[in-house]
Amino acid sequence: MADQHRDHVEATFPELEGIEDETLRRRTVDAWVLAMEENGVDDLATVPWRPPDQERLGLGEEWLVDHVREVAAGGLALADLLNERRDAGIDTDVVVAGGLVHDVSKLYEFHGFEETAIGDLLGHPYYGVYVAGRVGLPPELVAITVNHTGVTNVEPATVEAAVVRQADYASAAAIWGQGGRDLREV
Repeated sequence: MADQHRDHVEATFPELEGIEDETLRRRTVDAWVLAMEENGVDDLATVPWRPPDQERLGLGEEWLVDHVREVAAGGLALADLLNERRDAGIDTDVVVAGGLVHDVSKLYEFHGFEETAIGDLLGHPYYGVYVAGRVGLPPELVAITVNHTGVTNVEPATVEAAVVRQADYASAAAIWGQGGRDLREV
């Protein structure tokens, strides 16, 4: 089953090809495979983005894969811009991998549209540390899973983490703002 899940993850996230470091790419895939296997998920396209917000705000069908891909692509675009304009030295491998794994533990937080005990007691940012650490992702990637959101009060320590956080916020704002919704009311 692991090989099927690995093939599925690689087909679902073509952004993986943008990670030059083969070990980092493999471990990013490993994180998704672990989450799929531990939660009985065979098709990532069926995992909703944020069920409570989707229901509360009447957002309808929003999917985790679309959001994750937006964060990886948005983070890369911002990193490329800053590297070009400021010679910032941002590691784009870390940004892409961070964008891809930042929400991997949402598979533990919700089963379908139902919140799990992990979702209720921990939430995905905290449980992301377990997933990223378990597959041997480096500390800067483990940190991105917990500091990509202000919910944790753990601030990004690297520019790469800050870029992923901003890309995540921008993607979420675009979803929440559908139909001209005032983001102050979200």
